[in-house]
Amino acid sequence: MKKNIAEIIDVSNEVYEKGLVSGKAGNISARFGEVVAITPTLKSLYNLSQEDIVLVDMDANVLTKGKPSSEVNMHLEIYKRRPDVQAIVHTHSPYATGFAFSNKKLKRLEGFGAIKSPYLSDIEYEKPGSDELAKSAGEGLGDEDVLILKNHGVICVSDSLKEAMLLAVFVEETAKTQFITHMLNSVEDGD
Repeated sequence: MKKNIAEIIDVSNEVYEKGLVSGKAGNISARFGEVVAITPTLKSLYNLSQEDIVLVDMDANVLTKGKPSSEVNMHLEIYKRRPDVQAIVHTHSPYATGFAFSNKKLKRLEGFGAIKSPYLSDIEYEKPGSDELAKSAGEGLGDEDVLILKNHGVICVSDSLKEAMLLAVFVEETAKTQFITHMLNSVEDGD
């Protein structure tokens, strides 16, 4: 289990260093059978220690010291609905979250899995940490690997932490490219 917790810490640092979260935003978890390891609440993802990672069961009972992320129920709801998901990375990355706060949809581009629909799925705003958000996110994700939380952020899921993190990076780069495209298309040529 220590090796798995070390991977959560490594991915947390990488997500922070890549600018996909800032301050104390975002959370990361991984499932190990009927136990979920999740980052703590009210603590930056940067420079976490082994003792910071909280273990919970699938009913949100805390099995170790510490307080899990306030979004723990959202993570658990996704795990319950999706047996194939072993890792969740929830970010507040600037460009993708900018789209989440706008009326623009993020196109789903080639580069990470099959394109099942032209746009990334999204759900309406629910209060962070609420049961409503947990239920809405679980339903809204369906069989997709990315979900945009309107006025909030992004959820990426996979069968591994590294893949979920790489997907979060890809979503942010996609959002950045689409933002630049929107900006360039809004500027008239000087001719």
